[in-house]
Amino acid sequence: MLFGLHQRTSSLKAQGIPLLTLDSEPPKSHSFLAPLSLAATSSSVDGNQYHPVHKSGSIAEAEELDDADFETIDILAMATTPEVKRDSSQNTYEPDHEQMALDPRPLTPPNTILSRLKGEIDPKDATFPLTLFCFMTGFIDSVSFSAAFVWCGFQTGNGTQLALALARLFEGPPGHRDQTFHNADQLALTSILTFAFGAFLGRIGDRLGNKTRLWLVLGTFLQALFTMAAALTVWRSGSPSISDSRGDPVWTNALAFVTVAFLSMSLGLQGIMGKRVNTQFTTTIVLTTTWCELMTEPSLFKRGYHPARDHKIMAIVVLFVGGFTGRALIDQLGSAGTLGVGAGVRTLIALAWFFVKGKETK
Repeated sequence: MLFGLHQRTSSLKAQGIPLLTLDSEPPKSHSFLAPLSLAATSSSVDGNQYHPVHKSGSIAEAEELDDADFETIDILAMATTPEVKRDSSQNTYEPDHEQMALDPRPLTPPNTILSRLKGEIDPKDATFPLTLFCFMTGFIDSVSFSAAFVWCGFQTGNGTQLALALARLFEGPPGHRDQTFHNADQLALTSILTFAFGAFLGRIGDRLGNKTRLWLVLGTFLQALFTMAAALTVWRSGSPSISDSRGDPVWTNALAFVTVAFLSMSLGLQGIMGKRVNTQFTTTIVLTTTWCELMTEPSLFKRGYHPARDHKIMAIVVLFVGGFTGRALIDQLGSAGTLGVGAGVRTLIALAWFFVKGKETK
């Protein structure tokens, strides 16, 4: 039996089935079992001899089946007949979901407070809060200088003052030199160190985004907290607000030093925030560079509105107004009351950052 199966699965040529029908031969039946019958009756094809196959009972019965028992498949008709649609009840395709996934239109971000805080401002529209930054520089420096002759924002003067204090150690003959660390020099050193620490806090903006509303609001509100802390500290110290002599500061106790520290930290943080916004107001603190750039500005004598020139002039004028306003309030409210007003102004600046327009998306 195994030999018979082996013979049935041999090549068509060995079974005597011609690959092409000759013209002289009559057409054969299209039955699928016809080749098997031919192979069973022939004994040679092209001189190739083979033994006839002895079929078992089951295989012989299968060969005796008629062609009607099989279904005729028209391959050409199947190739040209369109595919029959599937039953709609079994169709799980949802075109709406695919269309939504392939929709090229960008999604509009939700207009929420958090999304607005995370957005960046347009520096061109930040003129108002930056102008108030310049105002606060003059305002706070007027308070510290009136009582202690120290600039909490202008560290160039404080650095020079420390250099002069160091030079005094070598003045006069040995044994008669002034080796005292004067109160004004101590305040200058305190201002420099705490100003640098406040500017260092500006590195938080590198994480949150230097031009995001979140950082600008948060950083300005932190300045307001420093200013309020300075107001409470100087009020608690009980120190006078105005010194009568240039060489005799009235802020001498420890709480007065803490007051200078808080004011210097607030201006250090303000300076780095203004610098990172990158406008014509620069740091909103140091005006030496602003004066130099203004004098060399190409649009200095041109008519019309030129931000490169006008914003520099605005920074100089507003800082002057801030110093004048601060000194006028000291006479009426004292140092603590004046700094309390300054804390309120800085809170308003923090809120103003929230309403600055953002950059236009292209």
